[in-house]
Order: sequence, then C-alpha cells, then structure tokens
Amino acid sequence: MWGRIMLHHDDVSSKNSLIIQSFGFLRLNLCFYLLILIFISGCSSAPSINKAKVNVSGLFNDSYFNEVDIPATAEIYNLPDEIVTEIQRDFARSGGVNGLKIPVNLWLAEYINAQEGGFEYRDHYTRMASVTALERAGNCMSLVVLTTAIAQVLDVPVKFQEIDVEPIWDRRGGFYLVNGHVNMKLLHRDAPNSISLRGSDILVDFLPERSIRSYRVKQINKQTLSGMYFNNVAAEALVRGDYDLAYALVKRAIELDPYYVNSINTLAVIYRHKGLDEPAEKAYRYVLHLEPKNITTLFNLALILGEQDRLEEWKQVHKILELARINNPFYYFDMAQEAYFEKQYQEALVWYKRAVERADYRHEFYFGLSRAYWATGDQRRAKKTMKKALDLSHDETNQDRYKGKLQAMMRH
Repeated sequence: MWGRIMLHHDDVSSKNSLIIQSFGFLRLNLCFYLLILIFISGCSSAPSINKAKVNVSGLFNDSYFNEVDIPATAEIYNLPDEIVTEIQRDFARSGGVNGLKIPVNLWLAEYINAQEGGFEYRDHYTRMASVTALERAGNCMSLVVLTTAIAQVLDVPVKFQEIDVEPIWDRRGGFYLVNGHVNMKLLHRDAPNSISLRGSDILVDFLPERSIRSYRVKQINKQTLSGMYFNNVAAEALVRGDYDLAYALVKRAIELDPYYVNSINTLAVIYRHKGLDEPAEKAYRYVLHLEPKNITTLFNLALILGEQDRLEEWKQVHKILELARINNPFYYFDMAQEAYFEKQYQEALVWYKRAVERADYRHEFYFGLSRAYWATGDQRRAKKTMKKALDLSHDETNQDRYKGKLQAMMRH
C-alpha cells in the first residue's frame, strides 16, 4: 500500500494551506494513501475521467526550478544483489525434507508477513524497495513496492489494486493530507514439485481482506503505480519545503500517467508555493477538464480565486465545496479550539465530539475533548479521553505531554 496526499484549507485567503493526496497512512484499523488538497489517492467514489488524448508538456515550467537528479523509474523496484541472493536461497530451502514447496506466491506473502507484524507500518515514509528491504518499515506504498520487487525476483505474477476507502485526514504544517489505500495480489503460478492450490491468489496488505471487502476495487497497472509512488515522494518533499525535488518527482509522476490527476494537482500546489499562480491555475483547470468535479482541485482553485477577488467564479466553486467542507474533521477541530480558548467549554465539547465522529483516529481530537471535559467538571470522561489520546499517539513528544496531563488528572 502507499498513499496519496490532498492539500486543503478552509480559509481561502491563505495560499499555504492546500490539499495533497497520497498513499501510506495507517491509524487504528485502516492503511491509506495520502491526497494534496494534498491528495496521495482516494475519494469516496471514483470520478469518471475524460480519457481523451492529453498533452501535459505545456503544464511544465522547468525554468523556475533547479535541476535535481531523481532515481530512474526501474530503480525504485531494484534490490541489492545480496538481498536477491538471500531471498532465492531462503525460498530454495523452503522445500523441506520431501522437497515439496508451498506455492511461491504463498511463500512470498509469508515472507513479507505484513499482517502479523513482520513489516513495521510507518506513515509518511515512502521508500524504494532497496531501502524498505533493509528496514522492513514504511507506508502502504513502500510495502507494495518491496513486494513487487521480490515478486520480480521469484517470477510471481501480480495485480495492483486501488481501494476506494473512506478518506483518512491528517494535517502537517500548512497542508491537509487525505489518505487513500492501495494493495496488491500475488497470483498463483505452477512450479515443479509444488503443492498446487489453483486459484489461490494471495492478498498482500496490512489489513485482513474481510476489512476491505465492501469497498470498490480498481485494478491499476505498474506504470500507474510508479506514477503514484513518485507523486507520494513529491508530496513528502513538498511538505519539507524542498520545491526543486518535489517538482522533479511530480513531473516524472505525470509523465508516467498523465491521467492520474492527483499528480497534476500536486504540481499546481508546488507552483502556488513558488508564487506562480498563473501556471498553478492552468494545472487546476487542466485537472477539471479531465474531472470536472474533482473536489481536491476545486478546493485549491478556490484559494486562487478568493485571493484575486474573482468572487463570481469563487462563488460557483464554493457552492460545491460547502458540502465537502463538512466532511473535513479539522474544520470541527478548529471550531472547537476557538471555542475552548474563548472559554466556551460546552460549545467546545460539541465541536470536539463532531471532529471525533469524523476521525476517531486523531489523538489531538481526544486531547482537546479531554481538556474540555475537565473544564466542565467531568473528570471521569476527561481521564478516559486523555487515555485514548495517549493510546493513539505514536510521537514521543506527544506521549510525554499526554502522560503528564493524565498523571496530573489522576492525582485529583
């Protein structure tokens, strides 16, 4: 799996708060890819895309960026020779005393062992197979890339899938990140001296198959997957403020799949952060030619229209966005924060609860809810929700903060 990023901000006066989409965000029970609203990929329903012939070369503006070397596309799936040798040796040894091997796709799934903790999930961490093989850690995209690389070594046919899950929201700096989900299947291949289990395709995912069974599945090819990978790492570079690298990476992503509109949205976000509104708007308009109701792009386009006082155009876009905004849990969280710091604690409770209803995986939502409960005198619920915030946090700084608050609460 990997992630898409979507960048978005509710305040149309700020060019810094955009939406990105990507693959590779996991919290509690789902592994997703990240959006730039950044979208790294996944809307609640996949829009139909105008598959007319496209020419994206006019979207690029190389003169505004320093040239940066990036890996060749094939390189993201390459493994060091010593790891290839180790994998081949381990599989050869798997025959046992009778020399009867389990199917190679099943062996590979067990070797990866993602669902049983053999692969550490790490969000916002998209890496090539060579790095992931050594660390055995990464996000959803990293898992798929590594598994693909090993499948190439063992000649295992594969199938890549984009899963149309409900989006998971995150926020880093001035970006909203909306995460989606990708996985893959290892297909059956007959081999000499093997135990044949025909039709036994094996899912490789952080999640059990039953947990995603109800979602729509879209099969994608390796070239699209590669484009998604480069969009992911471009989004990560963008969040770090490395615009030259982000531009080089997203340009590769678009060249690999010009119909994957999230990459074009990412390109536009990069332009915005360079102060290049005209090429940014051109890219947004290009996306809307392919997907007229792409919410990620409409969010970001509204920022330009609002800043330029193009109010009639902004109103048309904003009619669509008002419905989408109510799905953004950070909208409710920000309202709760404002009420809390104005000492409107009952009102804050209402907003915090709404944020939690839409994103019960965000530790800071529970932390805010706990403080609001404490301020209203409900110590039992305050302690309970502070424990929840602590359980959800994987950052040492936040954990120390929540532990301190919880210990202080327990002394009362």
